[in-house]
Amino acid sequence: MLGWPFSVDVSDAKETSVTGEKPRDMVCRLARLKAETVYKRNVDSWVVGADTTVAINDEILGKPGNLRDAERMISTLSGKTHSVFTGVALFSPASGSIVKAEETRVRFRDLSDEEVRGYVSLGESMDKAGAYAIQEKGALLVSEITGCYFNVVGLPIYLLSDMFSKLGFPLTEQWRLK
Repeated sequence: MLGWPFSVDVSDAKETSVTGEKPRDMVCRLARLKAETVYKRNVDSWVVGADTTVAINDEILGKPGNLRDAERMISTLSGKTHSVFTGVALFSPASGSIVKAEETRVRFRDLSDEEVRGYVSLGESMDKAGAYAIQEKGALLVSEITGCYFNVVGLPIYLLSDMFSKLGFPLTEQWRLK
């Protein structure tokens, strides 16, 4: 969307949970861990790591393990407001690192059991935190959003841009990237 050149280097970090950890703390820890492992292989590059989760009443809803789990998640979110948290870690080749989190509040419409099963049968659920994709047909689940839409998609662009600025790569230079 922004036209920024990038390459993907998948982290081999183990994404383990910590008992009692708050969602915001978890996504920040995992984003840092992912970025750190990649940065060690690419010390002359800018490295971004991110982790997203959905939480309702501090219950973390990661990626569903199976279709039944996806249906459970969508049913849990039906008619309620939940939070989407994304932790972003940015490592600079010259200026250190920053880790921050973005929270967006999302309200789902009330869904019947048939609608829950119908959505999950579309196949969008399995690799998404909270079992839905707001950028796809899951947009029809959402009645209201408060905060950054891009955060719900998985990468809060404003936050990342601000982090780049803080580490010495200003907005005026970000616009020039091709």
